[in-house]
Amino acid sequence: MLEHIEYTLLKPEATQLDFENHIERGVKSGVFGICLPPYWVKMAKRNIDKTSNLKIVTVAGFPFGYQKSKVKLNDVSDSIEDGAHEVDIVMNVSAFKTGMITWVKPEIAKASELCHSANVLLKVIIETGYLSEKEIIEASKMCLDAGSDFVKTSTGYTPEGASVKNISLIRQTVGNQCGIKASGGIKSKEFALELIEAGADRIGTSSLPEVFI
Repeated sequence: MLEHIEYTLLKPEATQLDFENHIERGVKSGVFGICLPPYWVKMAKRNIDKTSNLKIVTVAGFPFGYQKSKVKLNDVSDSIEDGAHEVDIVMNVSAFKTGMITWVKPEIAKASELCHSANVLLKVIIETGYLSEKEIIEASKMCLDAGSDFVKTSTGYTPEGASVKNISLIRQTVGNQCGIKASGGIKSKEFALELIEAGADRIGTSSLPEVFI
């Protein structure tokens, strides 16, 4: 189970000590990776022993995704330079729901190109809590076509987080061509296992790794 877990700390009030403890717990626990803000990626890279397999995951355009493309792409580029192994970028839900796919898709494609040129994985957070089933399907297809490695359900800032229903819907849409990260409201091993059974490859959670043993 722990190999699926991305242990997450994205609280704005968290201090350096909180992040140092977060990194240390991630290293010792055996989780796949830690997810933390871009500001602390360089510290994480410095603090994690080179022999550790722990992956550093960070975010771009967080948490609402409606920054200009150049700002989000600069976030991606900076995080790659600082040592991130994976970047979770927030889709511009506002533009997507307006029907501006020809604007949203190139942004994801450019982020994908930046990541893949540095052997970094890209996940796109589509915020399923704001989308209809039809929109979830459309957004998932768009992410796949634009070169995203994963479709991610939520930032955790929406009224609705991950659900078995939406994970199944995304998996039916992308098949085996794209990974899925379930995130938002995952606080138990039982729920995490349900999401994995439905098709999730990764579990993003702020709950302590011990919960999932």
